Amino acid sequence: MQFLKRSNLLPVLETLSLGLVAALICVWLNTPLPWMIGPLFFTAAARMAGKNLRSPVKLREAGQWAIGTALGLYFTPQVITVVAHNVGFIAAGVVFAILLGALCAWVLHKLSGVDKTTAFFAMAIGGASEMATQGERHGARVDRVAASHSLRIMMVVAIIPFAFKFSNVHGLDAYVPAARVVHYGGLALLIVLTSICAMIFKRMDVPNAWVIGPLVVTIALTASSITLSALPEWMVHLGQLLIGVSLGTRFTPEFLHTAPRYLISVAICTLLAMLLAAGFGLALAAVSGIHPATAMLATSPGGIAEMSLTAKTLQLGVPIVTAFHVSRLVILVLVIGQVFKLGKGWRSRSKAANL
Repeated sequence: MQFLKRSNLLPVLETLSLGLVAALICVWLNTPLPWMIGPLFFTAAARMAGKNLRSPVKLREAGQWAIGTALGLYFTPQVITVVAHNVGFIAAGVVFAILLGALCAWVLHKLSGVDKTTAFFAMAIGGASEMATQGERHGARVDRVAASHSLRIMMVVAIIPFAFKFSNVHGLDAYVPAARVVHYGGLALLIVLTSICAMIFKRMDVPNAWVIGPLVVTIALTASSITLSALPEWMVHLGQLLIGVSLGTRFTPEFLHTAPRYLISVAICTLLAMLLAAGFGLALAAVSGIHPATAMLATSPGGIAEMSLTAKTLQLGVPIVTAFHVSRLVILVLVIGQVFKLGKGWRSRSKAANL
């Protein structure tokens, strides 16, 4: 593998070492999500300061595997029933996310002056790589789209877990993993099955294949009352660390030189998105009976791993949060191109009607 060449190995080892030190510091400081937040912020700061750090795709995928597998263990038959009961609210959350992205794109266009195509894909609440790829197909500025999503995820990770922790928001989650004991034979089989599914999904270009593939396998097993093994806690911690450094290493020295007006505009739009999503989450909680904090995490403009891990740490409806975010990601990636074309066609017709 390329990242194992001697010329690339040292930066990778330095990245992992820095991530480990950062995580241990955050554990000592008792921050929320210490194994992800510490590595993310320390590596981001080091990268922007010019440090040569690297996090190969394979490491990020290993981290995603650990999180996807750990989350899937929550989906017992009883939990599947609860999720199915809330499928209408999950659909409402997906529609809200699409509309929220469109609104924030309009605001970003007005504030920064960036073209509408770039603004649309920069504010779409999906995975950074997927939105950058979709944006490139339609003529968006890929660098601006990637910068926007990197800043959005960093802000969400910086604000929401800390806000929940220091507001003493937590629950007594009735949802617990089906498997609580590590059986190494079962764990080996679980690793094989989930990895095969992840590789198949990746070949099929499924978004976040190394989260969704293991998630699908473990949900299928757990929902069928098959419990091969729990995941060792060190695996979950390592998964968070790998995701943290993969996010942190996106922030290069060039990121700081991205047009300041654009980055400030993205930050304003991200704050607006978080506020509107929190309001929608509270409204959804009032209608559905879902715990308000769970609903806010479920509808927040963050990623699957970050928000699901926050729910896990604070005991706030892990399966509900996971189901909301997975559904949103998959559907958004599938329809975002068509939504863009519909919006573009609507603007063209409006201009023609006004002539």
